[in-house]
Amino acid sequence: MQSGEDGARDEHGDLLPVLSQSATKMKFDKLMNTPLPKFGTKYPGSPLFMEIGYFCLRRVTSVIFRTHEVSGTENIPLDRGSMCCAWHTNGLLDPITIFLSHPKKFVVGGRHDLVTRPILGFWARKFAVQPVVRKAELLRGGCSEEEATYMNGRSLLNLATGISYSHGCALFPEGTSHSESHLIRLKTGPVRTALAAVAHAKANNHNIPVILPIGLHFRVRHLFRTDAWIEYGEPIELPADELPDELIEALRNRDWAEPPAEVVNNLRDNLRERLAPLTPDRETFSDVHKDGVIAHIRNNLRGKPTLSWREEVLAVRELKSNPAPIEAQEIARKIGDALDDARLDARDINKNCNGLRGFSPVGAFTNLLKLIPMLALLPTIIIGMGLQISLGRLLGDRTDEGLDARTSYQFLAGMFGSLIMWPIMAILSIILYVVVDPNLGVDILKLFGDGILNTVLSLLTTFVGLILLFWVSGYYFAIGWDAFSDTAKWFRRRKIGSLVSPDLIKLKEILN
Repeated sequence: MQSGEDGARDEHGDLLPVLSQSATKMKFDKLMNTPLPKFGTKYPGSPLFMEIGYFCLRRVTSVIFRTHEVSGTENIPLDRGSMCCAWHTNGLLDPITIFLSHPKKFVVGGRHDLVTRPILGFWARKFAVQPVVRKAELLRGGCSEEEATYMNGRSLLNLATGISYSHGCALFPEGTSHSESHLIRLKTGPVRTALAAVAHAKANNHNIPVILPIGLHFRVRHLFRTDAWIEYGEPIELPADELPDELIEALRNRDWAEPPAEVVNNLRDNLRERLAPLTPDRETFSDVHKDGVIAHIRNNLRGKPTLSWREEVLAVRELKSNPAPIEAQEIARKIGDALDDARLDARDINKNCNGLRGFSPVGAFTNLLKLIPMLALLPTIIIGMGLQISLGRLLGDRTDEGLDARTSYQFLAGMFGSLIMWPIMAILSIILYVVVDPNLGVDILKLFGDGILNTVLSLLTTFVGLILLFWVSGYYFAIGWDAFSDTAKWFRRRKIGSLVSPDLIKLKEILN
């Protein structure tokens, strides 16, 4: 979201996010007909479509990130529900990475237009997504206060009930996806939902759920093939004994009621204290880049292998409490900003810390090996992935929802575009092959012999084989993209290497 472009503010004085065109289209009747979650079963939504959806989400996630690491899953209690809370800077990728790294199926709440959009809305309803009206929609006249109160109460009640039945749930307390380098003001919705889940659990003798603070770390959130680290923090125990009997009785009767304001505010403040260290927690991203430079130079001076993304995040976090000397910070900031402007980062500093990395024969050979299968599969990449790649790029670059939504559109184009286009392209390819008869020595109509049944089996086998070929082609496109990306970075290093070398030498002397 682009925040505050028109200067509108809420009752706290915070700038309201400017709504996208989709978010302004409130379809209240359709929202009220959204399927309700099922409780007491493994799947809150449709078992078939949830499994298909999770399968597809995993396939796309496996190629959208270059490295993907999850830690802290031992903090997830398996005998009770959990409300997952994280900062929100990467659109749909934020909840998706949580869904796929958590061992349980989720009851899902989301922005109201998720369930009314074409294609995406179908899957949202199969997942039993519960629509939520944010303050921005209400204050900007998207619906009446009575409508928003009723729908949000129903949605939060269903989410709380699901958590009480030991499902997972992910809500983002900042209330909107943003582009800051730190937490913005936390809303109370996730905390209120978690407390209502506690009341429902007490009323029905279920185990008391917890809140799970989660760090979502993306190297460059809006770039294809960036690095990701999902960090589960220690659970926050919820104050079950502080909830009044009236709240517990209301939840027992499946009525929404508000938890005590003091309990809500105290828990929200506790959540903020636990979440802040799981973000960069800096005034600007320039501060983050500065400490990244210091962390990598110190690591290089010790003769250690290049920091992984997780190791870099932890090293930068350590520099928050144990900063480098002021002089070193000033030089590192200059270097970090120069690298960021050139779409580079501290990994591009050479091991001697006196310049940027040069040509690597091993790296060049590795990239060549990555390119070979991509080039060999280029025709099927174009046929199977060309439209999705173009559509994702077009929608991502032209979205009115800000840079934080860019990868959301690319993800959706890759997933739903493939679900729609691959069968179509496979069928068209089969028809074209049969009609043109290219004399390749393979009659795809008679792979299993003559006869109607054998012909049908031959066509089905060819169809499935083409789908698998498109899938493999997409994977090797991502691997080949890494080679192009690495080569482009080498050219950019050559361009600015001489500009940052003097400052790197100064910084090395200080830190050494």
